Amino acid sequence: MKIIIAGCGKIGSTILASLTAEGHDVTALDKDGAVIKEITNIYDVIGVVGNGADCETLAEAGIEQTDLFAAVMDSDEVNMLACFIARRMGARHTIARIRNPEYNDDSLDFMRRELGLSMSVNPELLAAGELYNMLRLPSAIKVEKFSGQNLEMIELHLRDDSPLGGMKLSEMRTRYKAKILVCFVRRGEDVFIPDGNFTLECGDKIGLTASHTEIARLMRELGIVRRQAKSVMILGGSRTAFYLARRLTESGADVRIIERDEAQCEELCSLLPRAVIIHGDGADQELLLEEGLGVTDAFVSLTGMDEENILVSIFAQSRGVPKVITKINRGELEKMAGDLGLESIVSPRRIMSDILVSYARALENSRGSHVETLYNLADNKAEALEFIVSADAENIIGIPLKNLQIRPGILIAGIMRGRTPILPSGNDVILAGDRVVVIAAQQRLGDLSDILK
Repeated sequence: MKIIIAGCGKIGSTILASLTAEGHDVTALDKDGAVIKEITNIYDVIGVVGNGADCETLAEAGIEQTDLFAAVMDSDEVNMLACFIARRMGARHTIARIRNPEYNDDSLDFMRRELGLSMSVNPELLAAGELYNMLRLPSAIKVEKFSGQNLEMIELHLRDDSPLGGMKLSEMRTRYKAKILVCFVRRGEDVFIPDGNFTLECGDKIGLTASHTEIARLMRELGIVRRQAKSVMILGGSRTAFYLARRLTESGADVRIIERDEAQCEELCSLLPRAVIIHGDGADQELLLEEGLGVTDAFVSLTGMDEENILVSIFAQSRGVPKVITKINRGELEKMAGDLGLESIVSPRRIMSDILVSYARALENSRGSHVETLYNLADNKAEALEFIVSADAENIIGIPLKNLQIRPGILIAGIMRGRTPILPSGNDVILAGDRVVVIAAQQRLGDLSDILK
């Protein structure tokens, strides 16, 4: 599929890497010639230097034959204009990054309709939602949601004293009352899609799918439940910090934001009257301690520098903060942070990239279902995909799961039928209109039928 990415900054370059890995015909467009030179040296893409909202530049990039045009430049307005022009010049689908908090849902709906946008994406808002979910369930390393919030996937780290260590999954199902499904296990560098005979070990990181109620029940039974974070310290006054603080204060949490830029502090004070805004350097350990780092429920590091986020998060962890979350955009630093003991990591780049990849797969495959949601798991060694099943998926619909010839490394982790989540057994069937969550280890799925041998 032919795709043009306009804007090759941090997010644009991450999207390029993901889409080229998927095998798409990608053109990189940026006004900075040095950036395009670097991009074309790293990735197998065509590079075009110019303004992404300029007709001649778009024509040079081949907009008339483009299946998907994504504008992720610095300006929301330029992104919208570029998508409008690209659509008029022949692009089949357009996606714009729109980050300004002043654009509410009603105005975004109007712009999508009038500008012909296929989708608008706010990576900072989405990252804030992911952060909020992790603070709502602090015992989990990660929390991902499917199908209108009724089905969740969480990742847990089995500590040395975990009661699950040495237990077979079949035994786990009989011992604990919670209706959950272990859908993947990460052990060192290996990722497994387990069956009932799989034995868990302390140190494993496991992925679970269930409703939020069932997950909370399992946490209580395992004795690892932590209360929702009621006091949160945020380092950095970014857009992500604003979105997160707004949601936290609306839920009644006490929020403190530390930001070194005075003008940004003044703006946050006016936007977040219920939060405490502190003008200071978050790398100052004395300041952090004076502002209550040692007694806060959670610490979230959201500066624009990955290295600072990692170092300050390690300090917060050393001071006994129960929940520490770190924003890291550079993939090579994520593993390093994990080796240093940081587990809860959020990346706006990854979120945006996952959305573009899932959208591209949905366009590419329209046989009997299409990808609605995609999450990368376990350092990209596995994926969680949500499919909407159409009536055309005749080779899957109405057949008991135990009779389907499912490929190795694939697990059907959940079915949403209306608002009811189903943890599938061999006797369950998939029906038209269902939303089906599939876990795939080290393989690419574009359509639900790809799960079959």
